[in-house]
Amino acid sequence: MEAEKAGASLDSLVSGFNSRISELQELVIARNTIQCTRPSSVTDLSAVDAAVKAMEVQVQAIKDRVRDETLAIPKAKKLIDASLKQQRILKDMSIYAPAHVPERMSMLNLDTNRCLFPESSQQNAGSGISKLEEDPAPPPKEKKGRLAPPLWFLSAEELDSLSSCFASKEETDFESLKTQIYMRGRLTLEKVNAAINDMATYAEANYQLIAAPKKNVAGDRWEKALEIRDIAMHEAVKGKHFFLETDMKGPSLKLDNTGKAILTVLRHLGRVSETRIGHHRVIILLNPH
Repeated sequence: MEAEKAGASLDSLVSGFNSRISELQELVIARNTIQCTRPSSVTDLSAVDAAVKAMEVQVQAIKDRVRDETLAIPKAKKLIDASLKQQRILKDMSIYAPAHVPERMSMLNLDTNRCLFPESSQQNAGSGISKLEEDPAPPPKEKKGRLAPPLWFLSAEELDSLSSCFASKEETDFESLKTQIYMRGRLTLEKVNAAINDMATYAEANYQLIAAPKKNVAGDRWEKALEIRDIAMHEAVKGKHFFLETDMKGPSLKLDNTGKAILTVLRHLGRVSETRIGHHRVIILLNPH
């Protein structure tokens, strides 16, 4: 009996050792598993942290952009208001502008500058001519206290409405009437508007001649300057833009049959008026009504 008890105790002791060894083996396996997976877990957590920080940066950039756009809204409203106001002004101005506006011809301005400022024009003659061939001169600019000569161009409708205008009471000579009707058929909108362009150039040249001091006027031009000044003081011309019939030297408006027909057309349509002062025929530019 005692031997059996001793054998059973030994079996239980061996069984206990075996179970303990199994537990230690499981613990060793678990420890090794944790040690192997720990580096990848740390790497994953680092990647998550970097992604979160990048998202925070993007969110902050979005907030800054929204703030800038919010601050720009008042400026945009002011710009829109100014644009609408400018659009209304241009719409009002378009009433007096034709569909085609010719470029300003400026050879006459070059001649006037040569006469008023002979020294400087001689120095810059070569460069000035080449520049004029490349770029047309801009229209007369407004100076403080003075308006530029009016550029009241014709529209196609106005020119087409002249079929019966030449039969007015002003044209009593039958031959003259036939000539004017014939010339009207040869006129085009581009020719007439180019002539209006030239007239503004003539008027501007006369103003420059009137306003220039004597030391800046060439000797052969001083007599004309005095004559122009006397005409400018006449009651019918005072304060208005004008030119003389003898100023019609091109490039588009010349003292020929076409030029006379253009003046007749413009007089009928209220662009110019004429008067005679001394032996000069003076053409006055009228402003839009």
